Amino acid sequence: MPTSQNVQGGKAFGLLKEQQKQKLEEINKEYLEDQKYRDEEDLPEKLESLKNKYAEFDLNDQGEIDMMGLKRMMEKLGVPKTHLELKKMIVEVTGGSSSNTINYRDFVKMMLGKRSAVLKLVLLFEDKASGSPCKPAGPPPKRDIASLP
Repeated sequence: MPTSQNVQGGKAFGLLKEQQKQKLEEINKEYLEDQKYRDEEDLPEKLESLKNKYAEFDLNDQGEIDMMGLKRMMEKLGVPKTHLELKKMIVEVTGGSSSNTINYRDFVKMMLGKRSAVLKLVLLFEDKASGSPCKPAGPPPKRDIASLP
């Protein structure tokens, strides 16, 4: 964040999020130019969706999803996990590196790759579930006493 601007609160957070999205966009450009992912169907849309999902759960704005960010993600998706399960998920995504965080490159590789990781399955299931709402939107239809059981 530039030091010449004296911003606080929401403006500072907005600038920080904008910088984070620009970094993720640069990484997305690398994937768009990579020959390995050329045959991927709807790649720009998938990368945009992954960028937004990743940015939502990067709580510390360091460009990595840490244990608490992953825990929050799983709870929001309705699949709470223990710390041990979260550690296993992180190791599965990062390929066994010693860090306790998931960086954006590992996240995209997991989501676009052929391997089936638990986190990938949960996120794909959540996308399919949110695509078709179970409840009708808006207020319920008006009913009269005669229509009640």
